[in-house]
Amino acid sequence: MIEFQDVTLELQGRLVLDNISFRIHQGDSVLLVGNSGAGKSTIMKLILGLIKPTAGKIRIFGEDITRLSEKKLLKIRQQFGMVFQGGALFDSLTVEDNVAYFLKENLRMTEAEIKVRVHQTLEFLGLSRFLNYFPSQLSGGMVKRVAIARAIVSKPKALLYDEPTAGLDPISARRVVELIQHLQEKFGTTSLIVSHEIHYFLETARRMLMLKGGTIMYDGEPNLDILEYFDETDGITPVHQLAG
Repeated sequence: MIEFQDVTLELQGRLVLDNISFRIHQGDSVLLVGNSGAGKSTIMKLILGLIKPTAGKIRIFGEDITRLSEKKLLKIRQQFGMVFQGGALFDSLTVEDNVAYFLKENLRMTEAEIKVRVHQTLEFLGLSRFLNYFPSQLSGGMVKRVAIARAIVSKPKALLYDEPTAGLDPISARRVVELIQHLQEKFGTTSLIVSHEIHYFLETARRMLMLKGGTIMYDGEPNLDILEYFDETDGITPVHQLAG
């Protein structure tokens, strides 16, 4: 479904990714970890075709997107749901309108069809009573849940999560993680989760990729022992802190 083959990326003379290769199959739930600036969010941009690699191939749904026009790339992007780190909700729109925004802008649906789809999604996520709220009236955890609602309302083939628990207190973070796990179990949607908080996703992700120094250092089952490769300056919680 998602395949990087010998991908190298240089930005402003800096080697960001060095000849990396990996595959994410349909239904996979993958956790991508790495220190700050390692290129985790860059990989998401590459998947969406927002930037092109210096070398190598990126296949999405079997098609090499490095050769596609912007028009064809748009069709690829519409098959992904994206949850941004800060939620990225529109402050001037209600919860209902935020969730409906993609449907109105990208899909040929009537207003009635959009309303039904949005209300079903909000009800499924336990957000029905917040549909007339504005983002400023919501907690950080609620903003993330609304962002997830917006990401899944179009019924995408894959979901991309960029630091979904960042800035949340432990209780709110756990609720977001449980929601991600619930979506995975119910729909089997392919998920790529970028996070430096590995401990939250040990049970949610089936596989973990560790990115460091521009290369994939580890590809296997989620494992806290991998934190030994990092220290406090890397922005990832070290093992000895988790133990405490």
